[in-house]
Amino acid sequence: MSAHTLQGLEPAAIWERFAELTRIPRPSKEEEAVREHVLAWAAARALDTSVDDEGNVVARVPASPGREEAPTVVLQSHLDMVCERDPDSPYDPRAGRIHITIDGDWVAAEGTTLGADNGIGVAAALAIADDPYVEHGPLELLFTVSEEQGLDGAKALEPSLVSGRLLVNLDGTSDDAITVGCAGSAHAFTRLRLRLKPAPEGHIVLGVVLSGARGGHSGGDIARGRVNAIKALGRVLGETQLRLGGLEGGVSRNALPRTARAVISLPTSAATGFRKTARRRLVALREQYAGSDGELELSIERLDAAKLANEETSARALALLAAIPSGVVAMSPDLPGTVETSTSLNVAHTTDGVLTLASMTRSANAPALEEVVATIGAAARLARADIEVVHSYPPWRPDFDSQLLAVAGGTFMRLFDRQPGLEVVHGGLECAVIGGKLPGVEMISIGPAIVGLHAPGERLNITSTQRFYRLLGALLDDLSL
Repeated sequence: MSAHTLQGLEPAAIWERFAELTRIPRPSKEEEAVREHVLAWAAARALDTSVDDEGNVVARVPASPGREEAPTVVLQSHLDMVCERDPDSPYDPRAGRIHITIDGDWVAAEGTTLGADNGIGVAAALAIADDPYVEHGPLELLFTVSEEQGLDGAKALEPSLVSGRLLVNLDGTSDDAITVGCAGSAHAFTRLRLRLKPAPEGHIVLGVVLSGARGGHSGGDIARGRVNAIKALGRVLGETQLRLGGLEGGVSRNALPRTARAVISLPTSAATGFRKTARRRLVALREQYAGSDGELELSIERLDAAKLANEETSARALALLAAIPSGVVAMSPDLPGTVETSTSLNVAHTTDGVLTLASMTRSANAPALEEVVATIGAAARLARADIEVVHSYPPWRPDFDSQLLAVAGGTFMRLFDRQPGLEVVHGGLECAVIGGKLPGVEMISIGPAIVGLHAPGERLNITSTQRFYRLLGALLDDLSL
């Protein structure tokens, strides 16, 4: 099936807009095509638009007749997506090739990420503005860029673009709850100079690849016990006298690494023993993660000559990799079942002889976040590596007295005959940044059920999307009365 298959789903407008987005390349930092798509949509409707220096877009939608005096509501979503694909997939989101499939009540993509995060939010904003059956006050459709790269678009947002002080973020992932807060985050980059030299005589050079990890969102999926491919490859290589030439793994700060690759050398006489040890460690990893991520694969192939670090530096690199924490650190004492603090080693790369390990730490508790960052710093010092810490965004703290939240709760109750859950998510939402740019703004986040974000297998629930769209339309109606 392809994107046109979505034409049979209701409400038609949101699925039509979403289908269009699946054909447009929109990786982070490369949103030009999708931005032009949004601007063309606005121009066809003679809407006023603005674009700031970062590339964020605002389209201003007039109020429905009789609702002109209602407060302006900002509908906010991000244009970019995480572009992951299986190695053997013929499809590639970076090229605008997403092959849509439908399985029962779910929309997915074959072999790639779907881009429902946050394409369905963009689609909902465009569809609701066109919907003749939705009554609303003045709307500002705010489309940000580079959300998946540290909320960079929101950080650079020109505040004068936005006049509204009621903001509905459309990047939620559950229609059972209203999101009212999120964790803050910091990035730590440890850098170790490898001082590479040609492999000595009598050494064999090998490429070692660990693949098959499920991946997922480094915040939302951190408690699911999945393999971190970079850390797992370190387990395979650890406690072996070898020379390390480089390590690569992961694609995004927000995604759990699914694949990692190392270049190593060791005496030719030790190659057979290394292969046996590596396979034994792979079996142990499969057993450890059998309940969550048991499809790991390991390949070892001979390479041509390469430059590598000496054994002492290589041992420090692997010790550093083992010592950097990755996973859940603490659960919330106030919200049972909610992760309070976590950290994830998301990207490894080797450039010009320098190994960089990039970690993202999240917490709704600022001192706890700093404690984890300090732990990573201690590991770096012990390995004689440099460390750079970048504080990305603060926590978005809930405002339970918000009038916007009160209205949204009433709308939810009227539609679904029950009170919504209230969530503080363990991922970053742009509300954490935008709230500091728009004094006095009230914010909530809503969205449909999306599972498997940031990895092939990402799925969007059809019924949930219908409920989300219905909630959004009714909320805009209620806010404009």
